[in-house]
Amino acid sequence: MVAGRNDPCACGSGRKSKNCCGRLGAAAPIAASSEFPGAQDDRADLAPLGVLMNTGRYAELENAARHLLGIRPTFGLLWQLLGVALSKQGKDALLAWTSAARYSPEDPVAHLNMGNALGRVGRLAEAQQSYGRALALSPDFAEAHNNLGDVLLELGRFDAAISSCRRALRIKPSFAEAHHNLGKALAGLGRTDEAVASFRAALKIAPSIAEVYNSFGNALLRLARLTEAIDNFRQALTINPDFVEAQVNLSGALRSIGRLDEAIAGYRRALQNKPDFVAAHTGLAMALRLQGRTEESAARCRDALAIRADSASALMVLAELRADAGLFGEAEALFKRVIEIEPQSPEAWAGIAHLRRMTSGDQAWLAAAEGLAGKDLPVQGQRSLRYAIGKYFDDVGKFDMAFDNYRRANELDRRCAPAHDRAALTRNIDLIMRSHDLRWFGRSRAADSSARPVFIVGMLRSGTSLAEQILATHPAVFGAGEQTFWGTRTATPIVAAADRNLPEIDISDATLTEMGRDYSELLHQLSPDALRVVNKWPTNFLFLGLILAAHPHARIIHMRRNPIDTCLSIYFQHLETANTYSTDLGDLAHYYREYRRLMRHWDTVLLPGTMLEVRYENLVADVESCSRRMLEFIGLPWDSRCLDFDRTARPVVTASRWQVRQKIGTSSVERWRHYERFIGPLRALIDEESPPA
Repeated sequence: MVAGRNDPCACGSGRKSKNCCGRLGAAAPIAASSEFPGAQDDRADLAPLGVLMNTGRYAELENAARHLLGIRPTFGLLWQLLGVALSKQGKDALLAWTSAARYSPEDPVAHLNMGNALGRVGRLAEAQQSYGRALALSPDFAEAHNNLGDVLLELGRFDAAISSCRRALRIKPSFAEAHHNLGKALAGLGRTDEAVASFRAALKIAPSIAEVYNSFGNALLRLARLTEAIDNFRQALTINPDFVEAQVNLSGALRSIGRLDEAIAGYRRALQNKPDFVAAHTGLAMALRLQGRTEESAARCRDALAIRADSASALMVLAELRADAGLFGEAEALFKRVIEIEPQSPEAWAGIAHLRRMTSGDQAWLAAAEGLAGKDLPVQGQRSLRYAIGKYFDDVGKFDMAFDNYRRANELDRRCAPAHDRAALTRNIDLIMRSHDLRWFGRSRAADSSARPVFIVGMLRSGTSLAEQILATHPAVFGAGEQTFWGTRTATPIVAAADRNLPEIDISDATLTEMGRDYSELLHQLSPDALRVVNKWPTNFLFLGLILAAHPHARIIHMRRNPIDTCLSIYFQHLETANTYSTDLGDLAHYYREYRRLMRHWDTVLLPGTMLEVRYENLVADVESCSRRMLEFIGLPWDSRCLDFDRTARPVVTASRWQVRQKIGTSSVERWRHYERFIGPLRALIDEESPPA
C-alpha cells in the first residue's frame, strides 16, 4: 500500500511523510538537516530508497539499505530505513533500530524506534530508557510521551502512565493513541468512568482502531454494561476479524451472561487463528468448567501448561476444578503453586481462604493477605483480598473486623459497577406480574409434557446448592448446576417490553414452544437417562411464568431463608457485576422485598402442587424429613443415600462448594446476630416476613 504524503511517516517520527522521510524521494540532492543528523551530501544517494519506502516496496528497500550499509556502516539514517523495511515485513528490526540510535545519538526518532523495538521483545526497562533519551532531546515529542506511557502501562505503573499520556495530549490533543493509552491507565486504577470518556475521545478522532473498541468493551464490562461491551468487541472483530484478544474478550463477556455455547465457539475460533494463545485455552477451560465438562476443561488447562509451564491462569482454573470436585487440599496446593509463580497474585491468596474454615493458625496467610491488600493493587485484586480477609475474621469469630473488611470489599465492588436502579427493578417486577397472571396460566397452548425439569429457585445464598446436592445424590436425578438458559433466552423480550413501556411481555406461543423444545434438548445433552434434571440457578424465580408455560409439568422448589442471613451472605460474597444490588445493604433490602413480592404473586397464580417452599432452617434442622418431602414432590421414591450428600463425587461450581460437602450444622442459622450492630436497613425485613410455610 502506497503511503500518502500527508500520512504519518513510516519511520515513527509522528510527522507527515512529506515533512520527514518522504523528502528522500526528491530527485535533486537534499542538504543536510538537523532532522537527519549525519546525512550530509550523501542524502542524494538515498532518493531511490525514499521512493521504495513511499511505494511500500519494503523487500527492495531492505536489500538497497543493506547494500549501502556495506559502504557506509555508520550512517544512522540508513539503519533507520533498514529498520522501517524490516518492521514493515514483520522481521526482527531490533539490531537496525539499535544501530540507528548508536550512529545518530542526537536523533530523538532513532531513540523512539529503538524503544519501540525493545518494548516489542519485552525489554521494558530498556525501552523506558530509550524513550527518556528521546524526550531529553525533544521534550515536546508527543509520540515519545505516548509510547513511554504505553511501557509504563505494561509495567503496571498506572499513575506514571497517566502523566505521560496527558503530556502527549497537551502537545497533540488529537492524538487518538494517547487517548487510548490514557483510558487503559485510568481503567487500571479502577477509574472506569474516566476511562470510558478517554476511549470515546479516541474513537471520535479515529473510529477505525480495533484496539480501542476492545479496550472500550473491557471498560464497559466493569460497569456491567454487557450489551454495549459485546457490541464493542464485535465492532473490533468487524474491523479486524483475526483480532484474537477481542475474540477472547467477547467470549468472556458471553460466558459471564451464561451464553456458554457461543463463548466456547468464540474461544475455539481464537485458537484456530492463534493455537498457542494461552488466554484462549484458559478461557475455554473456564467455560467448559461452567458447563460441567470437567475432563475437557482440565485437558485445556494441560494444553495451556504445555505452551507455558508457568501459566498462572491455567493453574488457577485447575485449582477451581479441584475445589469443585471437593479436592480442597489439591486445590490449595495449586493456589500455592500460583503464588510461587506470581507471589503477589491476589486471586490465588484469596482463593485459599475459600477452601476451608480459616483458624488462628493461619496468621502467616493473614499477614501476607493484609500486606498485599495494602499495596497499590488494581481494584479487582484489592476487592478479592478484602472479601477473603473478611472471611478469615468471620471464621475466627472477630466479627467487627470481618464486617469492616466486607464493607471495604463492597465499596471497591461499587467502583466497578453501575448503581442499582431500584425504580427499574420495581417496574420490571410489575411487568412480570402483569404479564403472568391467572389469565396467562389459563391459556391453552402447545407445551412440552416432560416431567424431567426441576428448578430450585430463590434468593442467592438461600440454600439452593444444598438442596441440589441432596437431590443429585439420588440415582434418578442429575444435578445440572446453574443453567442460565431461561434468563438468556427471555432477556430480549423482557428488556424490550420494559424499554418500550409495554403493558405486557410480548412473546408468542410458537416462541415458547421452541424454547421448551430447546430446553428439553439441553437436558438431554446434559443427561440422556436421568428421570429428573435439576437446574438450580436461583434467579429463575423471575421467569417462572415463561418456564411453566413451556413446561407445565416442571416442578419448582423454592428455597427460603431468614432474610437477614440471606442478605448478609450475599454481601459477604463477590458476585458478578450484573447483581448490582449486592454491594449495598439498602439495595439488598429493596431487592429482597421485590423478590418476596414476586414470590407471593407466584403463590397466588400457580396451580396447586406446582411449587414447594422449603425453609433452609428446617432443612438443616431435619435433613431427612425435608429431603423426603422434596423427593416426594418431584415424584421419586426415598433413597437413604441422599443423607450422604456430603460424600457425593460430583462437581459443584458455586460459592457453596465447600459448605455442601460438610456435615449439616446450624452455625449458619441466625448468623446475622453476630453482625446485629451493622445490619441497618436489613432489620425491618424480619418484621415484614410472612409466617414460615
